[in-house]
Amino acid sequence: MGDLPEHHVLIVDDDERIRGLLRTFLQRNGFLATAARDAAHARRLLSGLEFDLIVLDVMMPGEDGLSLTRDLRHSLSTPILLLTARGEAGDRISGLEAGADDYLSKPFEPRELLLRINAILRRVGRSGKDSDVPKTLSMGEVRYDLGRGELWKGSELVHLTATENALMKIFSARPHEPISRSHLVEELGRDKGQAQERAIDVQITRLRRKIESDPKSPRYLQTVRGEGYMLAPD
Repeated sequence: MGDLPEHHVLIVDDDERIRGLLRTFLQRNGFLATAARDAAHARRLLSGLEFDLIVLDVMMPGEDGLSLTRDLRHSLSTPILLLTARGEAGDRISGLEAGADDYLSKPFEPRELLLRINAILRRVGRSGKDSDVPKTLSMGEVRYDLGRGELWKGSELVHLTATENALMKIFSARPHEPISRSHLVEELGRDKGQAQERAIDVQITRLRRKIESDPKSPRYLQTVRGEGYMLAPD
């Protein structure tokens, strides 16, 4: 049971509501989904994580999706599905020329997105691209293998309790993003309440001892004042 979903999708959209809806929808359909609010945020995530597919909105403030696609294509073969509010053939061609694998016009049915994603992943699977790449997060000399749910310090396997591992999976799906204690309680399937939130603090302290070289001044599992905790891998 507790295995991570097989495919990890990065959603890049400046609309917070759409990001949340897509992440929830994909998670319900067996994906691990991480969301970025703009191109710069997406680049930070991509520098530390391997993704199986990127769902990318074309119209974003700052750097748009076409420009990001073009740039990523210099170093990345990860499939990209573009979302756009414009359905003209010219835009579709621009997106594909920039290096996108597919294109979906807004508004769209979530099921349609799912069909497109699965079709792309089947194609990639057949070509054997990046399908066996282990997905790991690096934190100094410590690394976390998402696929196996294992924490390593150099060549030594660090034992994690089931709850510590569950927390690592939650943080790994949303690196560089603060997660509130109440949300962590909810994700762990616990009853709500202050006692449970204090229990989270204890778990975080234990986890820091395993990750941080100086647990009292955490560099990777950070406290974000008023917002909760955040995993900031290299």
